[in-house]
Amino acid sequence: MCRAVPAAAGARAEPYERRKGRTRVRGHEDGRRLGAAELGGELGERATLVQFSSAFCVPCRATRRVLAEVAAMVPGVTHVEVDAEAHLDLVRELEILRTPTVLVLDAGGRVVRRAAGQPRKADVIAALGEAV
Repeated sequence: MCRAVPAAAGARAEPYERRKGRTRVRGHEDGRRLGAAELGGELGERATLVQFSSAFCVPCRATRRVLAEVAAMVPGVTHVEVDAEAHLDLVRELEILRTPTVLVLDAGGRVVRRAAGQPRKADVIAALGEAV
């Protein structure tokens, strides 16, 4: 019996690893809007990249760099970083399970995409296409 448990756990872990960093739409967030007061930063004119991070998260640093580059490339897009530990109520409400988690908001603050893990630059740019 003990041998079957690790095998089953490993079988579930592989698909999880394959989707790390990929953006996807989450149904329960449809219509959910976030504002500057909740995020601690102003929303972008066209879109906002919201990054939930923690202090000792190494992938969060790389994600910060990618999102800052994309925000600098695309006019009207802002990058806001949220300390997950300091905003636990918001983390629970949005069901943020790991850091980094990136939310893409449209101009009105509506969540249109989300990614868990370190996203690729191309994926972030593609996700922005839905928001702008």
